[in-house]
Amino acid sequence: MEQFNYNNELSGKIALVTGGTKGTGKSIAERLLQAGATVIITARNAPERENSNLHFIASDLSTAEGSQKVVREVLTNYGKLDILINNLGSSSTPAGGFYALSDEDWESTLQANLLAPVRLDRGFLPQMIERKNGVIIHIASIQGKLPLYDSTLPYAAAKAALRNYSKSLSNEVTPKGVRVLTVSPGWINTTASEAWLGEIARNSNSTIEEAQQGVMDALGGIPFGRPAEPEEVAEFVGFLVSPRAGYLTGTEYVIDGGTVPTI
Repeated sequence: MEQFNYNNELSGKIALVTGGTKGTGKSIAERLLQAGATVIITARNAPERENSNLHFIASDLSTAEGSQKVVREVLTNYGKLDILINNLGSSSTPAGGFYALSDEDWESTLQANLLAPVRLDRGFLPQMIERKNGVIIHIASIQGKLPLYDSTLPYAAAKAALRNYSKSLSNEVTPKGVRVLTVSPGWINTTASEAWLGEIARNSNSTIEEAQQGVMDALGGIPFGRPAEPEEVAEFVGFLVSPRAGYLTGTEYVIDGGTVPTI
């Protein structure tokens, strides 16, 4: 068996984390950095607190041009990419269910949550296949199976498609030396989710605690009693991209605190 260096196991690896300036993406980027990787992050806006050890590329990945820019800059400046974390994900569609959604709501959500990772995979896979080495992680969501139809229907549909695409891609490229995995978190305690809870509390004239319990109830209940912390998701992703997980591919891993399905 291969002997692993747990303290510096990603030394010499080049990693890209999309949506890496805040929330779960930021925690993943910092976790890979701690493991010795050279880490590139990308988002539309620069991080509020700059980390000189993380290399930032400003780009809007919801457009084809933005994805092409990232691929071009990474390969020009670093010559290769070993680890691709397709973490970018967002939902800004209005509440109200199916009838409240326009074509633009669907298209913008699909661009960010499905087509952005597809384009980046297409851009980086050729050099991974040529070297017969690489890891791609798609960050999906339990909403791919447990959609909240009132407020995030396009997001849930996009993440369901991402799960299916990820499995199909793995079947194609694993024999060529590239591992592809899906991580589907449940509710994560990020700054954005805290702001969302605040909005729910204001609109319902309730407390933050009541709003949090209401969200957990809507999900069917979380036996762990709380959302995940970004660092908990990042730690698992750090394991998946490491040599220790070298036989893992084509699998979806759910991190949801035991969320109880409502269907």
